[in-house]
Amino acid sequence: MKITGIISMSAAAVAALALTAAVAPAEAAAKGIDGVWRSEGYNYIFVVKKGKLTSYQTTSISCLPGDINSARLPGAPVSKGVQFGRKGRPELVFTPTGRDRARLLALGSAGPIVLDKISALPARCGKPAPKDPLTVFDIYWTTYAENYPFFASRKVDWQAARAKYRPQVRPDTSGEELYKILVEMTTPLGDAHTSLEAEDIGEFEGLRPGTRTGSNEFTARTNKAIGTYLGVPLKSWGNDQISYADLPGRIGYLRLNRFVAYKGRSEDDIFYVDDRAELDRALNAVFTKSRVRTMKGLIIDVRNNGGGFDALGLQVAARLTDKPYLGYVKAARNDPKNPTRFTKPQRVTVRPAHAPAYRGPVAMLTSDLSVSAAETFTQAMMGRTPKPTRIGRSTQGVFSDVLTGLLPNGWAFGLGNERYTDGTGHSFEGPGIAPDIRTPVFTDDELDRNRDSGIAKARQILS
Repeated sequence: MKITGIISMSAAAVAALALTAAVAPAEAAAKGIDGVWRSEGYNYIFVVKKGKLTSYQTTSISCLPGDINSARLPGAPVSKGVQFGRKGRPELVFTPTGRDRARLLALGSAGPIVLDKISALPARCGKPAPKDPLTVFDIYWTTYAENYPFFASRKVDWQAARAKYRPQVRPDTSGEELYKILVEMTTPLGDAHTSLEAEDIGEFEGLRPGTRTGSNEFTARTNKAIGTYLGVPLKSWGNDQISYADLPGRIGYLRLNRFVAYKGRSEDDIFYVDDRAELDRALNAVFTKSRVRTMKGLIIDVRNNGGGFDALGLQVAARLTDKPYLGYVKAARNDPKNPTRFTKPQRVTVRPAHAPAYRGPVAMLTSDLSVSAAETFTQAMMGRTPKPTRIGRSTQGVFSDVLTGLLPNGWAFGLGNERYTDGTGHSFEGPGIAPDIRTPVFTDDELDRNRDSGIAKARQILS
């Protein structure tokens, strides 16, 4: 899961957008931003008008209203940029970078979208699209065809999929039938960032074959088993999604069950700025001056982490280094006809926090339930010195922010359109990041017997 949606920002930008910075008035920065803007990659058009920022999702055959409708926050202290959000809380920052050029940043992700100003909204964008099944199918298929970069690596022929499934759609195809067709067409991608939500019909999320999907019940079961196995109390923060315990031998255990919703509990109340503050509160309590000085090893457990904001993972990594290093490189597909062409790569750097940091040995616990932002965090930690030892199973294999869209009939869908790589250009998309040491992870046998091979191996290595 990626809460960050279609837009992202660099680690440097995250730091620059801290709300305590001394900055120029937003009113001065707002001059010249009104107008129509087309994104590089993402196939989005943004309109800024009368203090509102709205979006359109485009393809070669469509232009539909998007899911962004944000209000400008007057007087918000952002250097050379203008904040937009909802409920008075910032979510997006629009920053002019030159004549008819700008960046749009979403608080919480790891790289900006570049925008170019265009003369007017395309005529197609002002016309409602037909809601018939054939049009819905065509827009869904085309959005993937023009944005998804991983057909070849996931061994799916998308043209062949259209040839197979398009004839099954008729003008009178029911919603239930159309939903089934779209799900059957998408499932072979085996991609946990593919989704389709059809109100009153069903919700689909892809999954790599042979892996598991998490649930609240499973999380409760694993948390209980880990607590019993450790035999020491864990202190928790962030709606119980961040937990820590001191283990014998001066080893720390830090569990991160997600990188989102540390404060709000519903989608309407989730804001990155609130989650960042809550995570900071937890990290300040964990990484005290005395603890980082005496700790001999740290276990970080993201085995059951379903993702969230990339920047929160970078925030944790910043407490584990004393020098900047490359976390990963990201780029978005940028050619509707060529899935191998991408936007200019953005290098995302892990930068030391201005706070006590632990610099010693780390063991990282991962599994197929480590998804999305849990994986970008794992990848960001791979450049750390000393390099962490990864224990458990391979991660799920989905790194991109989720490009979201709305179909003419009101259904919502999502897909990944970005490629994350290391400094050599290698991508872990698909198979995920493999462990250095394989162990069982949350099997019924281990949970029933209160065993945890991953933690046991980590303690052995760190001792």
